[in-house]
Amino acid sequence: MDLGRLFLRGVVGPLFVGHGTQKLFGWFGGHGLDGTGGFFEGLGLRPGKRHATAAGAAETAGGVLLTLGALTPLASTLVSGTMITAIRKVHLPKGPWVTEGGYEYNLALIGAMTALTEVGPGRPSVDNALFPSLRGGKWALAALAAAAAGSYLATERFSDAAPAEDTTQDEQGLEQQPRFERDEVGTTA
Repeated sequence: MDLGRLFLRGVVGPLFVGHGTQKLFGWFGGHGLDGTGGFFEGLGLRPGKRHATAAGAAETAGGVLLTLGALTPLASTLVSGTMITAIRKVHLPKGPWVTEGGYEYNLALIGAMTALTEVGPGRPSVDNALFPSLRGGKWALAALAAAAAGSYLATERFSDAAPAEDTTQDEQGLEQQPRFERDEVGTTA
């Protein structure tokens, strides 16, 4: 039995299942898809609900696979991809330290996932029993590269642009407050 790797998987995996189901279902004090989607919209991830679903599904599936030690490079990619996105979209401008809202925790998890992919999930695990070759430096590098690429694609290439505000100008050419559709069609709130 590889106690250290089993302990790592048994702690980080279930926590990611919880983290993902907070987003998907509002479990464990989470905000569910609507609340998380609204937060993601504020980060520029549009539509927010779609991004919340993708993040929650990746964290939940990655956590399950990690706990089982199954398809560890894929588990690492899913977990690391969400952590890379969190760093890029939330924590990077705040510096490294979590006390300032920084990225140290996210980066530590990415490091742990990369190391676990390189050495393998250990015994007992699905990979050890069925897929013993799914480990090594090439797998670790591929999982990390796929996580970075996935984060970029999901947030930059498959994210909708912010809706344009409809503004009008007064007689002097000064911009007025944005107009809403209900104002234009004469309905009241």
